[in-house]
Amino acid sequence: MRQTARIIPLGALACLASLAGCGDFGGSIKPTRDKPETTVSRPAADADAARGYITMLGELQSGSPAAQAELFQAARAAAESAPTTLNRLRYALMLALPGHAASDPVAARRQLSDLVARPELLLPSERALAAVMLAQVDERLVLVAESRRLQAEAAGHDKDRSAALAKRLQTELDENARLRRAVEDAQKKLDAVMEVERSLTGRGNPPKP
Repeated sequence: MRQTARIIPLGALACLASLAGCGDFGGSIKPTRDKPETTVSRPAADADAARGYITMLGELQSGSPAAQAELFQAARAAAESAPTTLNRLRYALMLALPGHAASDPVAARRQLSDLVARPELLLPSERALAAVMLAQVDERLVLVAESRRLQAEAAGHDKDRSAALAKRLQTELDENARLRRAVEDAQKKLDAVMEVERSLTGRGNPPKP
């Protein structure tokens, strides 16, 4: 039995993103956003990006169903109309976050995999967040598949049990029918014997004149 998927607290994600923002994962990756980097320093931009994502996820997680739907629809519209790395990642993270109606681990895995496949487009904190959420989504999908397998297995056992009970019931019905026919045949034979005896008795005692 597999354990339940661990939902990583947003605070832990924030710490991870902050740590990622302090380094450059080797320093050779250029900070290629969808627009050229301005005079803002890379560490500052990385920290701002991390805070933005964490704030967004916190709002989505704690909002009312109506507020969650509004945030999600806005993120999806932005990702579709202006598919920048920022908008795509925001949308992917929302898809990956459990606990709201629009959460979709399958779509989230597809979106996050595409983003992780091009790390040069992501800041260090973004790579860290995307990797963590992708790992969590993969675990959720494994658990969903395992749950479906167990349900199918249980349904198969119930079907086999029902088939066995039906077969047993039919066997008992057939046996009862056979016994009933045997009793009827025996009764017919007994009636025939008694008829013969009555006939013989009648012949052995002819009526007196």
